[in-house]
Amino acid sequence: MRRKTAQRNAIQQVFQKRDCPLGAQDVLCAARQVVDTLNESTVYRNLKLLVVKGWLRKINHPVRGTLYERCGKGHHHHFHCRSCNKVYELPGCALNEKESTPRGFITERHEVFLFGVCATCKSEN
Repeated sequence: MRRKTAQRNAIQQVFQKRDCPLGAQDVLCAARQVVDTLNESTVYRNLKLLVVKGWLRKINHPVRGTLYERCGKGHHHHFHCRSCNKVYELPGCALNEKESTPRGFITERHEVFLFGVCATCKSEN
């Protein structure tokens, strides 16, 4: 096990404070507010380590690419605002896998992304 560092603490604080899916660049910009010497390779190394340790999980977003979010939240989906480019968590799941899966297929997991405009951006227009 690697030792805990100020850089990793800053990265974890970003996820605890923002509590939403974030890309590596989002993490880098926010964590630099705490540790101004933080660099991109350190962020990627720590994100990988936090995934391996089970503290974070990867999300493969169809527009933004790889995002990360904290583990242990239960199954949920995401909303991507096309105006501010933020990704929000949607609680629960309305998809019935048994009804949605074609006959003879086996569903192992699924991810749903909704796209549109968030409430904040809608009120600004």
